[in-house]
Amino acid sequence: MNSKKTPVLSKTRYLAGLKCPLRLWHQCYNRNVSVVSPVTQAAFDTGHSVGDLATRLYPGGIRMDTDPLRHGAAVRSTREALNNPNLPGIYEAAFLFDAVQVKVDILERAGNDKWNIIEVKSSTKVKDEHVPDVGIQCYVLKGAGLNIGRAYLMHVNNQYVYDGEQLQLEHFFSFSDVTDQALSYQAEIPGRLAQLRDMLSRDYPPDALPYRGCNSPTPCEFWEYCTREMPEQAVMALPGISRKKMDELATMGIREIGDIPESFPLSIKQKRARDCVRNGEEYIERELDHELKDVEYPIHFLDFETLGLAIPRYAGTRPYQTVPFQWSDHVLHEDGTVEHRDYLCEEDRDPREEFASTLLDALGTKGSIFMYTTYEEAVLKELAENLPEHREHVLALLDRLKDLYSIISAHFYHPKFHGSFSLKSVLPALLPEMSYETLSIQEGQEAGLKYLRMIDPTTGPQEKETVKKDLLTYCGHDTLAMVRIREELLKRFG
Repeated sequence: MNSKKTPVLSKTRYLAGLKCPLRLWHQCYNRNVSVVSPVTQAAFDTGHSVGDLATRLYPGGIRMDTDPLRHGAAVRSTREALNNPNLPGIYEAAFLFDAVQVKVDILERAGNDKWNIIEVKSSTKVKDEHVPDVGIQCYVLKGAGLNIGRAYLMHVNNQYVYDGEQLQLEHFFSFSDVTDQALSYQAEIPGRLAQLRDMLSRDYPPDALPYRGCNSPTPCEFWEYCTREMPEQAVMALPGISRKKMDELATMGIREIGDIPESFPLSIKQKRARDCVRNGEEYIERELDHELKDVEYPIHFLDFETLGLAIPRYAGTRPYQTVPFQWSDHVLHEDGTVEHRDYLCEEDRDPREEFASTLLDALGTKGSIFMYTTYEEAVLKELAENLPEHREHVLALLDRLKDLYSIISAHFYHPKFHGSFSLKSVLPALLPEMSYETLSIQEGQEAGLKYLRMIDPTTGPQEKETVKKDLLTYCGHDTLAMVRIREELLKRFG
């Protein structure tokens, strides 16, 4: 045991430690190995934008210094602001108690010398992890001598429809009173803090077994570091494996899929994966051949790119509503020829009507339509709901859809899938020459970010053209990948 002084905890660090002590350790002592992706940073930026909007509902307040390195100064400024009877509210109010520092999104004067805590989230509902979030704020503020009235979670109302003119913030936001839950949580906090501080006082990091849940609900910035020495066929790569089973196998000293004993309880898909890894062979069912050939020509291979913005951009849309802006369609004809069609909205306007009309023209009324997962199906259903003039024809497409993801996951496994049936895993396993690694855009959320960059009026023409090319290449790669995957799998049957 080391008697070194443990770091002051922030709300963010406290919450990180509750989920994973190792993440907290790295945040305190090993920050330089963190990797924050552009997608994760965009999520942070969205949270900040939603938080800024929330303050407009509380005019007349003042904002404290948000620099975490000047928290002490912000605490002093907050104390001065609290003593100003004419001040209705404080944004980013800073407090320190029991070596824990927090900042309150909005601190509202409630009368009778009481203050309301308003925690702003870009989510659309109260989640389990929000209770300790507000709870630790109540703990610090009460400890600092503040008289708390109520504690609210202010979140996005995804039923609000934007009129295209002005955001109606009183309808955009919803409120949930979480006072009782936050206060009930207080009894847990001293023990939790003691555990985290004891861990941080040690000279060595805590043991923590990485698993897929580490990246939920938000990606962990230390994922790459924590998994850097894991074997290629680590137990974590078993399809759908639970944390409980991973812990049981770790206790048995088993780190790799091929070493899992026959007696260990696994699902059917997990047994398939273990046997494939152990034998170095694919698993394949005859039914796969039937599913892939049960088609009507011409065969379409379809992929969409979409936006899902917290703050709606176009009239008639809701927060987080899926707005498709691009499609790609590779068409396989009965004579073996393949042609490609695509669409990309290049202007900052609602693309849905043009997206739907061009798509319907391309798909016609005949031919099976392969997609990868049911995401495209969900997008089509929402288009039918929101575009009544196209409703009948869009709904008619649904009967032609075939999900290549479901077909493969039900009837096939390759050792190099590493537990995932995503297109990004299946393609390099079957056709390594078609890897996504050479593309400027490598996943859908990144495509959405690039699209926003392309339609940004401050983006120069050369960059716009580059992004346009990258978007068309990426979406087209997805649909061509499906063509080649189907082709490659059919080779197994001669």
